[in-house]
Amino acid sequence: MIAISAVNQDRELKVAQGKVPNYTIINKFGTNDNVGTTMVPITRAGVFQTPTTAQSLEIVSSSSDDSSGGTGARTFYIQGLDENWNLQEEIVTMNGTTAVAIPGSWFRVFRGYVVDSGTYATSSAGSHAGTITVRGSGGGSTWMEVGLIAGFPAGQSQIGVYTIPAGKTGYLWVKHFTVSTVKAANIFLFQRINADDTTAPFGAMRLIEQNDGIAEPYNYQPKFPLVSLAEKTDVGFMAYVATGTGSVSVDFQIQLVDN
Repeated sequence: MIAISAVNQDRELKVAQGKVPNYTIINKFGTNDNVGTTMVPITRAGVFQTPTTAQSLEIVSSSSDDSSGGTGARTFYIQGLDENWNLQEEIVTMNGTTAVAIPGSWFRVFRGYVVDSGTYATSSAGSHAGTITVRGSGGGSTWMEVGLIAGFPAGQSQIGVYTIPAGKTGYLWVKHFTVSTVKAANIFLFQRINADDTTAPFGAMRLIEQNDGIAEPYNYQPKFPLVSLAEKTDVGFMAYVATGTGSVSVDFQIQLVDN
C-alpha cells in the first residue's frame, strides 16, 4: 500500500507540474459572505452568469487608484470560455472608475486576479484599492467581483463554480467546506450538462450531491473521483442557511483530461 501511494503521489505531482501530457489540475475555491435562506451560488458576487449567447464584457473599479499609473491594480487577468467554449484568457489594463472593454466574447468567466500593482504589497497594504468588477458591456450585470476581506484587498476572485472546456473531460476529486461558526449551512453540488444547448430542449441542471447541516470544517478526499464531467458541463456549489445570513466557503479540485 505504501508503494502504491508513493507512485500515485508522484504521478499527481507530475500532473500538477504539467509534465503529464493531456492532463491538467484545476483548483477552485469560492466564498459567499451573504448566504441567506434562498439558494445562491458560492461566489464572492453571489452570482454566476450562464448566458445562452456569448457576451461582450468590461472591467471597472470602485477606486480611481486601480489604473495604469495608480497605486492599486494596474493590470488584471480574466479566465473563462469563449464563443466556441474553449478556454480564453485575457490581461486587461485598468482605468480606475472608467470601464475598460475586455477583448473577446464570453460564455463563462470563472477566474480573475490582479497581475500588476502600483503598491509593493505587505500585510497592511494590498495590491488593489477598490472593488474590481467584471460586468456586461455598458454597465450590465455583474459577472465577477474581486473585493476587500475585512478591509484588505483579496487580489483574487472567489468563484465556487467551473465549466468544463470543449475537448476536455473533468473529474471532480477533492472538496472542502467551511461555514460561519454560528451558522449551519446546507450545501449542494449541481451540474448542468450540454451548456451549449441554447434552444429547447436544454441540457438539464440537476443536483448530484447534498450536504446538510454543515457547521464544522468538512473535508472529503476519496480514492476515486466523485463524478465525471463531460465537456461544456457547468459544475458548482450553491448553499442556503436556515435563518438570517452566514458565510460559506468551498474548495474543490478537478482533473481535466483531453478527449
